[in-house]
Amino acid sequence: MIVDKLRNIDIYKGLSPDIYAGLQFLQGAEPDIEVGIYPINDNVKAIVSEYETVADFSRGYEAHKHVIDIQYPIRGLERVKWSPIEGMNVNIPYDESMDRTFYKDPSAQGTYVDIGEGIFAIMFPEDGHGPQHYINKPEWIKKITIKVKC
Repeated sequence: MIVDKLRNIDIYKGLSPDIYAGLQFLQGAEPDIEVGIYPINDNVKAIVSEYETVADFSRGYEAHKHVIDIQYPIRGLERVKWSPIEGMNVNIPYDESMDRTFYKDPSAQGTYVDIGEGIFAIMFPEDGHGPQHYINKPEWIKKITIKVKC
């Protein structure tokens, strides 16, 4: 997992052209962006959603086999729990159509990050991530999730 500020995206230019394209989209997005799906290139799309953050994301920690997630609340803050999926147990089996498995029993090394207000997170296939948690109290957020094929 990578956590950083949007103002630092040029650091990631050499990581992957597709990841960088997704970060550029985030950097240029406005809070009034409409909910929906935005193709960026053949390998990258942005999904804009809105929801209320919760105390417990009951499905567990999700992970993807074929995409890297870049997550950024463009309005509001969100806590994302993190754990390496190695050693975790499956909570909801792999769904090929959604490219996701949900895991439970996070590692003792698991932690969390608070994203939004200029802070984004990049989750790779080995990163179990439990989004949608509130920080101090539930709030309605608008979030952009960039899906990068890998």
